[in-house]
Amino acid sequence: MKKTLIQLLTEQQSAVSLDYIKQELQIQTKDEFTALMKQLNTYLDNATIVQTNQNQFLLLEHSNYIKGTLRINRKGFGFVDGDDSSVYIHEKNLNGALDQDLVLARVWNLPNGGSEGAIERILENKLKYLVGNIRKRNGKFVFLPDSETITQTIHVTNWKNFPLVDGHKVVCKILSYGSTLTVAIESIIGHVNDPGVDIQGILLEHDIHAEFPKEVMKQLEQIPMDIPEEEYNKRKDLTKRTIITIDGDDAKDLDDAISIKRLKNGAFRLGVHIADVSYYVTEHSPLDQEAYNRSTSVYVVDRVVPMLPHILSNGVCSLQPKVNRLTISCEMDIDTEGNVFHYQIFPSIICSTERMTYNNVNRILSGDYQLITKYKHIYDSLIAMAQLSEIIRQKRKQKGSIDFDTREAKIILNDKGKVSDIKVRERGIAERMIEDFMITANECVAKHMKWLEYPCVYRIHEQPSLKKMREFVRIAKLLGYPWNGGIQNVYPKQFQELLENSQNSIAYPVLSTSMLKAMSKARYDRNCIGHFGLALNEYLHFTSPIRRYPDLIVHRMLRKYGFDQCIDTEQLENDILLMDDIADQTSLMERNAVDAEREVEDMKKAEYMESQVGKIFTGIISGITNFGIFVELPNTIEGLIHVSELKDDYYSFSQEAYAMIGERTKKMYRMGQKVKVKCIKASRFQKSVDFIFVGKDEKTRNGKSYRRKPKSKA
Repeated sequence: MKKTLIQLLTEQQSAVSLDYIKQELQIQTKDEFTALMKQLNTYLDNATIVQTNQNQFLLLEHSNYIKGTLRINRKGFGFVDGDDSSVYIHEKNLNGALDQDLVLARVWNLPNGGSEGAIERILENKLKYLVGNIRKRNGKFVFLPDSETITQTIHVTNWKNFPLVDGHKVVCKILSYGSTLTVAIESIIGHVNDPGVDIQGILLEHDIHAEFPKEVMKQLEQIPMDIPEEEYNKRKDLTKRTIITIDGDDAKDLDDAISIKRLKNGAFRLGVHIADVSYYVTEHSPLDQEAYNRSTSVYVVDRVVPMLPHILSNGVCSLQPKVNRLTISCEMDIDTEGNVFHYQIFPSIICSTERMTYNNVNRILSGDYQLITKYKHIYDSLIAMAQLSEIIRQKRKQKGSIDFDTREAKIILNDKGKVSDIKVRERGIAERMIEDFMITANECVAKHMKWLEYPCVYRIHEQPSLKKMREFVRIAKLLGYPWNGGIQNVYPKQFQELLENSQNSIAYPVLSTSMLKAMSKARYDRNCIGHFGLALNEYLHFTSPIRRYPDLIVHRMLRKYGFDQCIDTEQLENDILLMDDIADQTSLMERNAVDAEREVEDMKKAEYMESQVGKIFTGIISGITNFGIFVELPNTIEGLIHVSELKDDYYSFSQEAYAMIGERTKKMYRMGQKVKVKCIKASRFQKSVDFIFVGKDEKTRNGKSYRRKPKSKA
């Protein structure tokens, strides 16, 4: 009935009555009707189906509703992000929903061509914890949440359980929801002025904890620190080969290593050797359950919250130099056109020759004589790697792989945890080289898993939705780069060519970012749908099992059905079904980690700008909305010029031109425009930066204002 009911509603583009459903499904007995209602209610509860005011039913995608995650802005309004669209929610239409909640929202069209929505139902409260400060008011403690999106009254149940002082930062667990949030203090993080407490607060609010459960730590006591002798008989011994790791200066979780050999006719044998984490993290163990719950390591400016305890992530699993380590190797023979014409995937033991850093490899490839001399025993390997990387990159380019090359901030902290500088993180040949090799290995293993039909979690990326494509094409045209071709069925190569054409223009960062926003979110799935952005039909994550659970699962399935040759059909069917659950969980936790990382970054950027208030900067307009203009600085910091700060005229947002236009002067602010701004306010607590324009615009601030006054209600 599940399949038939969905099929029926899929065929019917409009709402249908219960009587129609009963008739079409030939429901005759009481038991059949009970089963139908049970299934219908299940679909209504999870918003697969929606019910109209006339008590009719239709699929969510055929309705004027959207199901998605609510993101509330500090100014009070929010957006519901669905799978392929997003809708604006006014503050008055939030209806008690909290930031991060899974919600069902009703959507209606506006006269200007846009759309707006209202929360109809909260499907799941995702916010489980609140982090905030304890303050003393009139002799009593009060709890002030860090998040400005919380407008509900907060009732704390256990004030007397903790020795609190004014200024303590605490984490509270939410016990009940509604117009009043009932919470209980779980722990004291520290004092607001203590170094690192601000970051710890954000992590805990996202339910990201550094400590591991006792049963996990107990299991670690059983893990061998030395490789058992029998493993040498089961694996290919590669300990005599020249194999190196290349990572960031501070990296300790080294889960990938590279070897290379020149073959005849210009071909190469590339070895990608990945830490065999699945050997240590056994299925259904406490360690495995905790890794599943976390799903990913979380990287913020001054720390890592690992998926696995440090004894594994930085210890026995990390491919440290001059130490034998268990690995799973993918060796690929690659011709001069970048094609893999032969490969092998097998369990192995390696001994990393050198622990190299991106900086040192980049300097060697740039001709640094001292470093070339120091690492002369691996110099030829590095040169061969650079040559093969260029071949692979050209092959990817021909296929249409999109290289967004977005700028990433490098936030530098002093010993007190305060931001001393923010720069753009450099990506040299070494960084791109490792990226090329990892993508090649991931694709190779994905093809292997797909054609052997092993249970698997693939990394998929679908093409952009029609709505997002319309928006992007409009922005690209306004920036001077019209889209060639239709927008219904698009190809990665079209995006790649657009980026190449704009590479040297001032509008490139805006175009690249807008393109990235237009893309669907990459996620995990048991079905091999392909990766649009990489222009690949098969793709998965194989190369980082220390920090990503899907990679660990790929290793486990390789071992079970490949190396150990499991032929239990019942086990196979169970594992195939299990992949759905793993894909959903890991996709969800990945988004949670990204949100936490971005929140920390926004906070630290605002903290840095607190010391820059009054200074003038040059930036480019990176976004325009009806409430203001966003300007991005060369170091990636973005600030808002509120529409009320545009004093020389009355400005309104033009949806068609995607610009802010002055009513009297017809002056226009557009995306990608180079401007000068002054920082007038920054707040690490609000995670916000405010600018004003300088030059002609600033001179009008003390003169005549053209902002309209609100009309009298009389």
